Amino acid sequence: MNDTPSSANAAAAGTITLGGDLRVNRLGFGAMRLTGPGIWGEPRDPQEARRVLRRALELGIDFIDTADSYGPDVSERLIAETLHPYPPGLVIATKGGLIRPGREVWERRGSPAHLRQSCEASLKRLRLERIDLYQYHAPDPRVRIEDSLGELVKLQQEGKIRHIGVSNFSVAELERAAGIAKIVSVQNRYSISTRRSDDVVAYCEQRKIAFIPHSPLAAGEHVGRDTSSRELERIGKQHSMTIAQAALAWLLARSPVMLPIPGTSSVAHLEENVAAAGISLG
Repeated sequence: MNDTPSSANAAAAGTITLGGDLRVNRLGFGAMRLTGPGIWGEPRDPQEARRVLRRALELGIDFIDTADSYGPDVSERLIAETLHPYPPGLVIATKGGLIRPGREVWERRGSPAHLRQSCEASLKRLRLERIDLYQYHAPDPRVRIEDSLGELVKLQQEGKIRHIGVSNFSVAELERAAGIAKIVSVQNRYSISTRRSDDVVAYCEQRKIAFIPHSPLAAGEHVGRDTSSRELERIGKQHSMTIAQAALAWLLARSPVMLPIPGTSSVAHLEENVAAAGISLG
């Protein structure tokens, strides 16, 4: 391994600027898996979940991504209980637009009234006066994108949101969004084996918008079963790193606008992931 967990630091990945004024290290942390099984309820080991959050900051992570639907509410609450008062420079991004009526159920809810209620509830749970990056979690086919994002613009004008991002958007939807709000980030599923958003990455590169890949380690789940997984095995062996580290190193090398947010509920896995920040595939 090119770096040891004790000396690894997210700063080795370089930085990216969100919205022209928020500079963060280019390896963040996704807080989805701090919740219980199925992203539902309380974590199995609440103390380990809190240790993960504290250790993330020690390792130089200054961008934490969460959502009101993780738990639901659990991830945001854990972040506030563990890290508040927040250190200077820490950016907490959250999302609204999905509801969880049951453990296996994710429903899109993009009405202006719901998004306003969700944003204001996230502000209270996170103990913030303003959310640095608020992301519309997924387009709701029953609600015009213009209406959903229009409400986020109103919340931005009221000082409750600093910057607006979107998630699970196509290029066509991004073009519509650009007519309503300044979009500073796009969060789509993306990995070496899941590249349907290649055109979205290109769109973000052209406009200097951060691309936040969710499920960045998906390729490591089926090692040896497809070409991309074999490529990760090759990269891992060449650079003396794990499959997960190879997946993250590939993403960081893929584009300068890439901001991976690997998540975990384990300090050991967190340290392993952050070690990928210092690995160059060049």
